Amino acid sequence: MNSNNLDKRYVWHPYTQMKLWNNSDNITVQYGSGFNFIDSNKRSYLDGISNMWCNVWGHDRTEILDSMKNQLDTLPHSSLFGLVNEPSAKLAKRLITMAKGMTKVFYTDNGSTAIEAALKIATQYWNNKGKSQKKKFICLKNGYHGDTIGCMSVGYVDGYFSPYKSILLKTIKVDSPTIRHGKFGPQDIEQYVDKIENILKRISSKISGFVMESGAQIAGGVNIYPEGFQKKISDLCKKYDTLLILDEIATGFGRLGNMIEYRAQKSEPDIVCFAKALTGGYFPLAVTLTTSRIFEQFLGDYWDKRQLFHGHTFTGHPVGCTAALTNLDLYERLNLIRKIRLNSVVLDKLLKRFSELEICYDIRNKGLLCGIELRKENRPIKTIDKIPVGHYIARESLKNGVYL
Repeated sequence: MNSNNLDKRYVWHPYTQMKLWNNSDNITVQYGSGFNFIDSNKRSYLDGISNMWCNVWGHDRTEILDSMKNQLDTLPHSSLFGLVNEPSAKLAKRLITMAKGMTKVFYTDNGSTAIEAALKIATQYWNNKGKSQKKKFICLKNGYHGDTIGCMSVGYVDGYFSPYKSILLKTIKVDSPTIRHGKFGPQDIEQYVDKIENILKRISSKISGFVMESGAQIAGGVNIYPEGFQKKISDLCKKYDTLLILDEIATGFGRLGNMIEYRAQKSEPDIVCFAKALTGGYFPLAVTLTTSRIFEQFLGDYWDKRQLFHGHTFTGHPVGCTAALTNLDLYERLNLIRKIRLNSVVLDKLLKRFSELEICYDIRNKGLLCGIELRKENRPIKTIDKIPVGHYIARESLKNGVYL
């Protein structure tokens, strides 16, 4: 039985209607070459979404692969429960050097677990301070932070999460300002900020933190924040004793043109999460960084029970940390952020071609992030030839050798 048939019999795919999948002729990827996937028929497909926004260097970068192989030969795995491993210690120092204001690194496995750790850290921080009433979170509508319970609660994209609404935590969701056709004035920003401040004025004594993606919302529609919005939220959080929790899982490490997006946004988070491009896409690894203000509230005697009660089997995995260190070396040696900024100018010019198409209602882009909103007669396009529009575009792209 070939891989395609084995897959149909045994594998349950994410976000996939399996009835349709099992009736489709699906592509089996055999290996990666540069930025392309090669299928079982030796046909090449450009990886147009960087393997879910995590792949930086293509699928066969020898420096990262060799460093991982060497680490596997030395120490394939060592838990951080009561032990130290060299790669995780070195990577933590490297990240703290990069991320201004942060002092500690908590390791997890993926973006969702990084956010879950952040929510637990924020909750226990206030408990340890004797302010257990501060347990609610404010978040932006159309935010996306992952698929676990806490992540869905502080995000919420209706099409993804509505089946689970009954089990989600109660959070306060506020409107997110979004740029359309490149326009958004300072007065418009103030309207959004004023609404958020009014909430904090009334109930900041009950608010644990404000959770938002840094720089832009990705899965919720490629909504790029107007200049100054994120800084104003940061200032409000300081003013009303509310923790700012930033999600740079997809927006950090150059996606928006900056290595650390919150620095470009002039915001000062208490907690920030990174994942995806952290290892160049070669190993599942994520981090939750905190300031000393946060960390110090967890210090005390053992019997005080102030320690963070959270952890994972593969926390601080030495192979993943080695991959991340090599990845960061490549960023520096090849001056990748500069190249991203140059390429973003090229991308901006190329995207202008799409604006000539009647169905392209709006094009939103920053750095190497872009989203094209399709409409016909000013109404969102939901289907093409009775096929959901996303499925149709993905299918036609594959026919033309591009994986989207």
